[in-house]
Amino acid sequence: MRINLYRISIVIFSLMAFSSCNDYLDINTDPNRPTTPPINGLLASATYNTAQNVYELGVITSYFTQYLASPNEASPTDIYDEVDYSTTWKAFYSNMADIYDLKNMAIEKQSPGHKGIADVLMVMNLSMVVDVWGDVPYSQAFGGEVLRPAYDNQEQLYNTMLGLLDEAIVEFAKPDADKFLTATNDFIHQANLTRWTKTAHALKARLLNHFSKQSSYNPTAVLAEIDQAYVANIEDAQVAEFLNRNPWAQVAVDNASNLLGGWLSSTILNAMNGTTYTVVDSRLTAVTLPNKNGLYVGTRNGAGRVSGGTGDDECYLQNSTFYALDTSPLTIITFSELKFIEAEAAFRAGNSTRAYSAYEAGIKANFAKVGLTVDGTTYFQNPSVGVGAAGLTLDLIFKEKYVAMFLNPEAWVDARRYDYNYTNFTLPLNVNTNINGFIRRVAYPSSEIATNAKNMPQVKLDDRLFWDK
Repeated sequence: MRINLYRISIVIFSLMAFSSCNDYLDINTDPNRPTTPPINGLLASATYNTAQNVYELGVITSYFTQYLASPNEASPTDIYDEVDYSTTWKAFYSNMADIYDLKNMAIEKQSPGHKGIADVLMVMNLSMVVDVWGDVPYSQAFGGEVLRPAYDNQEQLYNTMLGLLDEAIVEFAKPDADKFLTATNDFIHQANLTRWTKTAHALKARLLNHFSKQSSYNPTAVLAEIDQAYVANIEDAQVAEFLNRNPWAQVAVDNASNLLGGWLSSTILNAMNGTTYTVVDSRLTAVTLPNKNGLYVGTRNGAGRVSGGTGDDECYLQNSTFYALDTSPLTIITFSELKFIEAEAAFRAGNSTRAYSAYEAGIKANFAKVGLTVDGTTYFQNPSVGVGAAGLTLDLIFKEKYVAMFLNPEAWVDARRYDYNYTNFTLPLNVNTNINGFIRRVAYPSSEIATNAKNMPQVKLDDRLFWDK
């Protein structure tokens, strides 16, 4: 839905009049500009912008996961060229600076609810930054004292994030934790601290599951967090109200006006249209519309379109389908994702019965999410999908999660943990020959090169993050 005028004023007031000025991205402070926003106005902007950042990062990672493909041949993001993502970096750090302020104000106001939400929001944003860039500024990045902050070790940042989530859970359990919260200022959970608590556990499960390649991986710990997280789609962490429309809907609208974008990769469409696997997935109708010949045809990454403009030879995001509707939610972490995390962790723990039950629940939850509940039951009856507990494999779990996580940047974490081993998932055409195989991280932005190069690590795009080794 679109935000009503009152809530629009809250967001604009928070974003423009009271934008945080205390992080290292800001060089000058306007003495005539107010720098102490109301705590609930800051909560509104921080929750709203967290979902926007999921979109901003998804615009990048969806090419790496081959959900999207550029209509232009050898487009830099498609072929793993080194691209400057300064705008995305600044969006994350601006929001994290606001979240830092939100937490400090919560401490001053003695508001456990705000403090806990701030900790969870910080993890939502910081985890995406770490999982894309690796070592990043954190401990010295906020507060304004250090203009060129040190880069924190990525593995230590994981420990920091898990600690923040534990602290949030404690805050949410305190008496009257929600006394200063207002539902209209929380775009994610509408001041429902029970759901915020479940989200903290959900994020812990996600982060702990990232260690699947590590000797320290503990599937039992992952499952323990799952048991305290979501039990239904209605509890998903998401934002479903926008100043204008869902930003993916804007991509579809722009594409229809020949500002090309949102073109679907042949990899994801072939995974769903019966080409790669033997079953046709009706969630195609939530992703796109068929081309002029009634077929679901994608664009190969790196190859570019076969026709000029939007000639309807290939498929792209459509404003009439679920993921690009004006009112569709931007999801941060969902019940469906958690069921696939549960399926993977249980499988690795040797509990095939629990793994299979979670696998089924994850599939059906995603079908329900996109409005195809009945189709989910039919899809699972296909013997190539409903294989039974004895027939379940990690390949099937990752394949079904890949479809369910469409456009979400967390899918790129999965692709790297899985070493891109999806069936028929190949390197882009015209791929950057300086990279050994698939891309593993992105380059630090030019804004850091210009202002903080001394502290910035020297990395290559095929260097693996710590959990990817």
